[in-house]
Amino acid sequence: MDSATRTAAADRTVADAIPDRAASDVSGMRLETLRKRADFLRAASARRQGMPGFLLQARRRPEGEAGQAIRVGFTCSKKLGNAVTRNRAKRRLRALAREVMPGVARPGWDYVLVGRPGATVERGFAELRADLAAALARVHGSSREAGK
Repeated sequence: MDSATRTAAADRTVADAIPDRAASDVSGMRLETLRKRADFLRAASARRQGMPGFLLQARRRPEGEAGQAIRVGFTCSKKLGNAVTRNRAKRRLRALAREVMPGVARPGWDYVLVGRPGATVERGFAELRADLAAALARVHGSSREAGK
């Protein structure tokens, strides 16, 4: 085996050993996707937190409802633009949720991320990440709970 082949094989081994940092169960908590319209409607009638890049809707599920997983839904209306733009916005929101929610979101809650025209696609990802962390803290009242 020549040196180029050995180097390529070593690179593949290292790349395969590093887990995907955007994996949904990084902290052991799985993210499930909301699929039913009724779940989206129940989240829309609960808590809301508007941020520059998106709107976060959150609702605590009753004890009798299915599971204690974190459930997340994504929606982007035609106000965002054509199908390409809407799909790009949803991809960004999904990546954002996979990265931030396992460490910050609470089990037994449903969350819906709603894209905003222009902002969801154009805003920097680091800013969106900070927006989501701040929105989750506000929805869960971290400032009030920290004072207790």
